[in-house]
Amino acid sequence: MSLSDGDNPAGARPPVPLDCCGGLNNVDYSKMDLTPMEDFLKHLSFQDSSFCIAVIAIIFNPLFWNVVARWEHRTRRISRVFGSPYLACYCLACVIVLLNVYRSHSITVVMKAQARWEVMERTEVFYTGVAFMVLGTLLVISSFLTLGFTGTFLGDYFGILMEEKVTGFPFNITENPMYWGSTANYLGLALTSASPIGLVLTVIVAVAYKVALTFEGPFTEHIYEERSPRRKLE
Repeated sequence: MSLSDGDNPAGARPPVPLDCCGGLNNVDYSKMDLTPMEDFLKHLSFQDSSFCIAVIAIIFNPLFWNVVARWEHRTRRISRVFGSPYLACYCLACVIVLLNVYRSHSITVVMKAQARWEVMERTEVFYTGVAFMVLGTLLVISSFLTLGFTGTFLGDYFGILMEEKVTGFPFNITENPMYWGSTANYLGLALTSASPIGLVLTVIVAVAYKVALTFEGPFTEHIYEERSPRRKLE
């Protein structure tokens, strides 16, 4: 049964069924409600100098410790300067801690300087942030206690190797609990502060760690693979 001209005013065509394989091409973006996204973006200021400083700190930190640690592994210069790989590792650890403190400070400065988002100023959002901070702190502290000081602060690159791979908690949950615990802490801080710019910075932290791990993970495995033939000879 076909539609008559009376049933189809002005001769309009009936709607064409969507192609199920068309993916996002089927989406009519003109009908999407972009108000929440526009409202979110209104609370962000990417031109703020404090935001730029925080981004630089976020990117610089993992870049710094990976470059320095690899240089040490290749040359043993830092160990020779300090006369001991342990002392050299402790000194690099102090620098890393100071850099991370500055990074956290710079992120906090940005969140305080930029606008809060009323959508996030809810009790459930606040307590979700608290939960993330508790989880993040648990991952960071348990990771540190499991690895020890030198294991946490790149002792492998100084020739201070662990006897075997750590597989207990929290490494049975995630392979890099220190990094993801730190990311969870920043996410929790952003949520408890109702800070949209804090969410953006948390994403940048996660991306920076993810990129760092693509280099750090394989290189650490390479260090332990180098030890295996020497153990067989011994």
